[in-house]
Formats: sequence, structure tokens, C-alpha cells
Amino acid sequence: MGGVDSRTAPDRTAVATATAAAALGFASAGISAYWALGGTALLDTVGGDIERWGRERGTAVVAALWTVVAIKVVVALAAPVLVGVVANRLPAWTRSVVLRALGWTTAMLLTAYGAVLTIAGVLIEAGAIDADATADDRALAWHTYLWDPWFALWGATFLVALWRTRRTELSGRRS
Repeated sequence: MGGVDSRTAPDRTAVATATAAAALGFASAGISAYWALGGTALLDTVGGDIERWGRERGTAVVAALWTVVAIKVVVALAAPVLVGVVANRLPAWTRSVVLRALGWTTAMLLTAYGAVLTIAGVLIEAGAIDADATADDRALAWHTYLWDPWFALWGATFLVALWRTRRTELSGRRS
């Protein structure tokens, strides 16, 4: 079957980082839900077309925002589930090799997405590379110092949680 062995509890670091990943994911989902419900605070910090679409509140935009919320909630839940925080209360399929591989992929994508955009933002903010002439300086700063690092940290905490439980993943494959 693979995945986390439900007979052994994950280590404390795995639980702590999985909990941190879940908290970062739920907070991100909460902000997206706020915008989906019509809130506009901090919408100007995302900038560009996304800000404009958020203010226009078209049906497709609201539906897309709720889809984003659902995805963020699933990913937030994935970290504690995949490290086995409540494995004894969940069906065996939640410990499958396929879900674990999806978790690794998702955590790496979150980390890379956030890290690449943060680094690019820092380089622009430092003047090492030029921003596009139409760039929104306020939105760029918010992305550089909050939104993009948030994704990187979310992904990194998820990766650490998965890494700390990799032995149970490997032993599950051998059995």
C-alpha cells in the first residue's frame, strides 16, 4: 500500500511542520474566500488583471476564486494527512503512494513558485533587474515581501513534513 504507517506516530517535527503548512494554506484560502465573497481589502496588493477582475466580480472570476479556495483547502489538509497526524481515523487510501507522490509534487511546486517569484521580486526591488514599465510598484512590493514568500514557506514546511516521514513511506513500499 505505501504511505505513512498508521501504527506509528509521526515525529514531532513532522507534526509541527505539517501543522504550520496547514495553517499557512488555510490562511491563504481564507484570504481568497474573503475576496470571493466580495471583500476588497488588500486586493490592490495583487495588482494587474487579477485586481481588475476581482473588482469587476464577474461570475467566472467568483467561480475561479471559489475553485482556488477549494484547492488551497485540499492542499492545506494534505500536509497533516500525508504525514499521518490522524492516520488511525482516516481510510487506508489516504496513505497511498499515489497521494504521497502528489503531495511531494505539490509541495515542490509551491516552494518553487514562491521562491522563484520572491527572488525575481527582490532583484527588481534591489534594482538589479528592471521591472516592466507598466508594473505596479505597490503590488510588486507586496508580492516580493508577503504573497510570494508565503507560498515558498507553505511549500517548504510541507516538504519538511514529508521529508521527516519518508522512512515510513519507504518502509511501506517494501512491505
